[in-house]
Amino acid sequence: MSKHSPAVAARAVELSKSYGTGDTQVHALSAVSVDFSRGEFTAIMGPSGSGKSTLMHCLAGLDSAGSGSVLIGGTELTALTDKEMTQLRRDRIGFVFQAFNLVPTLTALENITLPLDIAGRKPDAAWLDSVLGRLGLKDRLDHRPGELSGGQQQRVACARALAGQPEIIFGDEPTGNLDSKSSGEVLSILRAAVDEFDQTVVIVTHDPRAAAYADRVVFLGDGKIVDELLEPTADSVLDTMKRLDESGLESGLDKRAPGSVGAHALSSDSAV
Repeated sequence: MSKHSPAVAARAVELSKSYGTGDTQVHALSAVSVDFSRGEFTAIMGPSGSGKSTLMHCLAGLDSAGSGSVLIGGTELTALTDKEMTQLRRDRIGFVFQAFNLVPTLTALENITLPLDIAGRKPDAAWLDSVLGRLGLKDRLDHRPGELSGGQQQRVACARALAGQPEIIFGDEPTGNLDSKSSGEVLSILRAAVDEFDQTVVIVTHDPRAAAYADRVVFLGDGKIVDELLEPTADSVLDTMKRLDESGLESGLDKRAPGSVGAHALSSDSAV
């Protein structure tokens, strides 16, 4: 039986992004090409200023590409109008932010269903019930954010991201404001979203322990992809970070095809 490559949930092709002009111009991304497979948990890592958050924001349609292409499934984001982009983010993408971004006057349940309510859609009752049960929120649904702990608020944010059954969930430092116990709970939820609900998750993190929950870690440096790690552990992530730091964020992958990533890279990648 022949093996088929997993379907792609998100893709960047020769993606570049710069900020500013002239002497103050910063090249946040330089011709990055990378795929994110469906049903996979990926962590994006790199030092401050490496471009990791910019990459995620472009993939999620929160920032525009300077050049190159960004796709969610088969949809090219750079070709969408503002209205179409808003609809895509609302209907096909889930978000989990570091700051939770809950509406303080709404209950937990109202926050969870808010994107669906805005879209005029009703949640799938069976799906929502399974999500709430897995996240341990059924006895907190009438509570407002101010009545919940940080960990509980982030669980509500995870439930909100999952409620609409999106094609992909993006997390920008989703455990950055949490203690170690709450962080572990949220990461376990994101891991379960992949294993139990067949979701696709991509997070940006600086924490090797958080990255160890992923199937794959992509490392950025100076706006380029410099390495990747499959089946990571906290120790292997930390070792890779140290090695890249000691070598000035250069790796064997750069010599093969800078800006691309192993088996997940696009065949059309070119050097950057």
